[in-house]
Amino acid sequence: MSYRTPFTLARGLGSAGTGTHHWWQMRVSSVALVPLTILVIWPFAGALGEGREAVLAAYANPFNAIVAILFLAVTFHHLMQGLQTVIEDYVHNKGSRTALLLGNQMFCAAFGLAGVFAVLKIAFTS
Repeated sequence: MSYRTPFTLARGLGSAGTGTHHWWQMRVSSVALVPLTILVIWPFAGALGEGREAVLAAYANPFNAIVAILFLAVTFHHLMQGLQTVIEDYVHNKGSRTALLLGNQMFCAAFGLAGVFAVLKIAFTS
């Protein structure tokens, strides 16, 4: 039994089938960000007030560098999905929506990669 109207069936409109997957990804990334945020801030807070060298030494530790990279990856993925939801819900012009979605992906990828590069540079040059 289908809950779709004959008009919707004729136009070929309906669920894209990705809503549940997107919803779960947002929830999982939200939960993952809680411990990652604590683990990223903890070494930084310990080195706060001691100068630049202390912060560089804290993130030269491989564990802290890996956690910082995971934090950046999950944060920018979560940001990208959240902005995607806002764009899809509130931008009604199809051309503008496509351009904004592409810009969203490029923005999040560029800044995420820049953050990962910065952490790797700290980890390998200290």
